[in-house]
Amino acid sequence: MTSFSRRGASMMIAAVATACSPAATFNRLTPKDKEGRLLAKGESYGPHLRHKFDVYGPRAPSAQPLPWIAFFYGGSWQRGERGLYHWFGRSLAAQGYGVAVIDYRLVPEVRFPDFLDDCAAGVARVRARAAEFGFDPERFALMGHSAGAYNAIFLALEGARLQKAGAPAGALRAAIGLAGPYDFLPFEPGAAQAAFAHWPDPAATQPITFARADAPPLLLLHGAEDDVVGLKNQRNLAARLRALGAVVDVKEYPGIDHIEIISALSIPFRKKAPVRADIAAFLSAHV
Repeated sequence: MTSFSRRGASMMIAAVATACSPAATFNRLTPKDKEGRLLAKGESYGPHLRHKFDVYGPRAPSAQPLPWIAFFYGGSWQRGERGLYHWFGRSLAAQGYGVAVIDYRLVPEVRFPDFLDDCAAGVARVRARAAEFGFDPERFALMGHSAGAYNAIFLALEGARLQKAGAPAGALRAAIGLAGPYDFLPFEPGAAQAAFAHWPDPAATQPITFARADAPPLLLLHGAEDDVVGLKNQRNLAARLRALGAVVDVKEYPGIDHIEIISALSIPFRKKAPVRADIAAFLSAHV
């Protein structure tokens, strides 16, 4: 632990997923990876105020175009903003990857599948401008935490939405989900009902429905102490994909909860679980 007190750190970590003011405090005060830097801020991919993305990359110049990651944050599809993830973008950029943190419209302004369409449009726009940022348009991965993991894994498995937006299936090399809901019928009261209950075919809202043998390689990460999104989501999806012959890697971290799994990518909390190292190994193998 650094100069953060344990109580203060816990409060700031918890805020990351809820987008309340302590999240901004965590983003401002947590040490940032010096090897990563912000390349572009508030780039547009559509007409809405939330159709924006920020871009990160390694501080050291690269002779070759970089593989890159499109990241979607969590917040129950109701909260979140890209500016709270400056620490996150620099963490992955420091490992030699380009990173795009993408905003998307939220419930109740929109519901399924509109926020997925936003995410797909954001990815397609980053890909179209990849050369400007020093990225390789043909080598990218999707990644998300919580509701953002749902977005990333849904897009990766369903495929058609990305392709329609202008990101061909062959360019997507992999996808990573941290503590994501992938198999959560029936809808429980609250966020899931608000986002999905209106849809006439509930099964069509579930990432597990789109499991397929030729899916891009997936890495599914979950904390064993997660009491927000049940482990059955990860386990059920992994079992379905394996039965079909798809490539899927699964990690479950003892003593880690729903928020700690993403905070483990920050400098103060990396020793809690090897989340960052596991992601790096997966990306190195597939992207």
